[in-house]
Amino acid sequence: MDRVALIGLEFRGRHGVREEEARLGARFLIDVELRYALLPGNDRLADTADYAKVHASVREEVTGTPVRLIETLALRIADRLLAEHPQLQAVLVRVHKPQAPLDGPFTDVYAETLRERPSAP
Repeated sequence: MDRVALIGLEFRGRHGVREEEARLGARFLIDVELRYALLPGNDRLADTADYAKVHASVREEVTGTPVRLIETLALRIADRLLAEHPQLQAVLVRVHKPQAPLDGPFTDVYAETLRERPSAP
């Protein structure tokens, strides 16, 4: 399976368990890996996943209705991308929350999900 990746998409969202996270919002970084068969010799946008549309969908999910868990946000993004792009065989989504409310230094916190399209019987 071939891959196209969008790394470090940055948006502000209001996701989190704590009240101040929902009120103030935070910075989220999203990585998306699109997995599908690239067609040799084909150079048509219509035959691939348009990553401008992928970016717009991710933005809408992150800036839209808040959820408590970044795990839930990752699942919502993955499910939406599979629904909107029938050529995708699988999608990996990683939601980073670099300013998570932790008591102490850290580099990153992220949730990752890999969703695959069900195989035809």
